[in-house]
Amino acid sequence: MTAPPKRPRDARLDVFRGLCMLIIFIAHMPQNPWLAWIPARFGFSSATELFVFGSGFASAMAFGRTYATAGFGPASLKILQRIWQLYWAHLALFVALAGITVLLAPADSHAMRALGHVFSAPAEALGALVTLTYVPMLLDILPLYIVVLALVPPMMAARRLHPAAPFALSAALYLATFLFGLTMPGRSGGAGHWFFNPFAWQALFFLGFAIGLGWWKPPALARPRLVALCAAIVVVSVPFNFWGFTDAYPALIDWQMAVLPANTWTNVHPVRIIHFLVLAYLVLSLLERARWLLETRAAAILTLVGTQSLPAFLACTALAWTGGIALDVFGDAPGPVAVVNLAGLAGIVMAAWVARLFKAEPWTKPAQPAATARQTAASGALRPERC
Repeated sequence: MTAPPKRPRDARLDVFRGLCMLIIFIAHMPQNPWLAWIPARFGFSSATELFVFGSGFASAMAFGRTYATAGFGPASLKILQRIWQLYWAHLALFVALAGITVLLAPADSHAMRALGHVFSAPAEALGALVTLTYVPMLLDILPLYIVVLALVPPMMAARRLHPAAPFALSAALYLATFLFGLTMPGRSGGAGHWFFNPFAWQALFFLGFAIGLGWWKPPALARPRLVALCAAIVVVSVPFNFWGFTDAYPALIDWQMAVLPANTWTNVHPVRIIHFLVLAYLVLSLLERARWLLETRAAAILTLVGTQSLPAFLACTALAWTGGIALDVFGDAPGPVAVVNLAGLAGIVMAAWVARLFKAEPWTKPAQPAATARQTAASGALRPERC
C-alpha cells in the first residue's frame, strides 16, 4: 500500500472542535438557561454531530496514514492504545464526578439523581461501569468514541477488498439500527441501551474519516446553487426547532412529531445528518470568503481547545457537572448563571493551556542562565518604543 502524502493540519478542524467543546459545556450543564441559545435550538443537528464528524476527520489524520506506513497490525495496535487511554479516561472522569457529587452536591440535586443508581446499588453499578454496560448521564461521549474507533480496523480491512466496501459496511450498520434494533446493551438513565448508539453514529464518524483520507471528495465549496439550497434548508428548519416559534405556534411541534420519532438522538435520524451536512457546507462556504477569521484571537483560543481535545473534553464535562451543582445551590438568576458559565468556559481554556504546557515538556529544555535572562530583560526595557 502506497503511503498518501502527509497533508497539513486543517486549521478549520481545530477551530470547530474547540467551538464544540464550549457548546457541549453549556449544553451539558443541568438547568442552564443559556441552553436556550445554543445552535441546536435553531436546527435539527447539534454540536454532537460536529464533534463526531470532526473526530472522524481527525482520526483519519492520526491513524489513517499509519496503515500505509507501518502496516495493518501496528496501525491497529496504535488504535488499541488510544482506546485503552480513552477507557481509563472514562473511568477516571466518573470517579472525579462521583467525588465532586459527594463533596459538593445537595441531596436533592441533579447530580445526586444522575448517580442515584451508583449510590443505591454500588456493587452492581461499578461492575457495569467497567464493562461499559452502565453509562451514566453526560458520560456517553467517550464510550461512543471507543466503539467507533474499534470499528476503524474492520473499515480499513474492508477497503482492501473494494474501495466501496467501507461505505457499504457503514451503511449496513446504520440501517441495522433501524431495521433490527442493533444497539449497545446497557443502562443509560432509565433506558436499556446507550443514549448515543455507536452503530448509528459511526455513519457520521466514517464520513469524516473517508473525507480525511480522500476516499470521498465532497462538493466544491461556494457553488451558488448549492449554497442557496443549503441556506433554504437551514432557514426552513429554524421554526420547527427554535422555541420562539414553537411556543407561539404549537402546531409546529405537532407536525414535527407526526413525521419524526420523539427521539432523533439515539440513532442519529437522517434529518439530523442532512441538517448537519448542509449547515457545514454553508458555513465552510462562507468561511472561504472570510479566511481572515481563522487568524483572529478568538480563533487562536478555539484552536488551543481543539488541539487538546481529550483534556479539554474531560475539563468540559467536570466543569459542566460542577456548574450544574452550583446552579442548584445558587439558583438560576442571570447573575449567578453568567458567573458559572463564564467561569466554566474560562476553565476549559485554562485546562487546554495547561495540557499543552505539559505536552511541550518544558523540563527537557535547557534553562536560560539568570545573568543572560536579566541582560535580555534590561535590553528590552531600554529599547525605545515604536510609535
